[in-house]
Formats: sequence, C-alpha cells, structure tokens
Amino acid sequence: MDPRTGAAGATRVCPHCKTTILESSARCPACRHYLRFDADASTSIGTQDATTALQVEGTIRHPSEGGAWEYSVVLVIRDEAGKELNRQVVGVGALLGGDERHFSLAVEIVPTNDMRRGPNRRGRH
Repeated sequence: MDPRTGAAGATRVCPHCKTTILESSARCPACRHYLRFDADASTSIGTQDATTALQVEGTIRHPSEGGAWEYSVVLVIRDEAGKELNRQVVGVGALLGGDERHFSLAVEIVPTNDMRRGPNRRGRH
C-alpha cells in the first residue's frame, strides 16, 4: 500500500515544524509548508476542496481601565460519548488596557475512500 493512501486519520510529523498532521496532507496546516508536489498531492488535504464543518470566530477587547487580563486558548476534542480524546493549549498571552485579540477556529472535512470502518465501529479520533 502506498504510504500516502493509508487509513483515514493516519498521522505523521511535519518535517518543518514537527506538528502532528494527517498523513494525506500535501501542505502542513500549521506552518503551511508544502510537503509533496507529485500528482497525488492534488487530491490531498490542503489542495482538495474541503468542507468547513465548523467555524467559530470571536473578539475579546480589554477595556481601557483595569489590570491586565491573561488568557489561555484551550482546544478540547470529544467523541460522541463525551470522552475526551485530546486537549491542547494552543496559545497563551495577556491583554493590557485597550488591547484586542481575534480568535478563529475552523474544522475542515475532506472525504476519503477509506471504507474499512462500519457506521457503528469506533475510529481512532
């Protein structure tokens, strides 16, 4: 089996930024470096049309008065039963009086041809 056509959800490490990414990715979603330039790359995540299944955006603005606010951006992924699969702190910082931060989260879905799991069987993630 070609390593680029492994099981859906299979992962690897980006050689540039060391982030864990999908094995099928032609471009790293974290550092945005291209990972492959072959013909198969045109059907991989990062180049194929993806569906945005979830998108959340928001802004936090510190009022001009008062002490600094510290923040932690925590991402939690849970399965259908509520079991926590992954928890990561993706950013921390502080806002001083008058500072503003914009946050955006997007979950993109790209269909695969991996039909090995039935609808009632649980996947890795």
